[in-house]
Amino acid sequence: MTVLDFAAMVDDTFVDSRLIEYRLKSPSGDGQLVAAVLVDILDDGISLIYSFYDPELAYRGLGTFMILDQIRRTRGLGLPYLYLGYWIRGSRKMNYKSNFQPQERLTADGWAPAD
Repeated sequence: MTVLDFAAMVDDTFVDSRLIEYRLKSPSGDGQLVAAVLVDILDDGISLIYSFYDPELAYRGLGTFMILDQIRRTRGLGLPYLYLGYWIRGSRKMNYKSNFQPQERLTADGWAPAD
């Protein structure tokens, strides 16, 4: 993805997209950036588009933390759904998404409960 591709995904849309940063606490208030997530705010929920974190901090479970924070934000907005984004069976990096239940996945036949 180029810088222009990313800008088009974020800026050239009618969807309310937001970039949420996660930083370490610091006395000055501008702590080290450790993770970020791009989300779309939809009529019925929040959709996680893309997230990333410092790989040296993988042991902290930042992917899981970001989902928990988005659950909190979704509830705070009074929205019924949090869309976790793409999930690929067998992908070690995406496996943590399976820990959040109950869960539905979009299939060729529509939304279906996850196994």
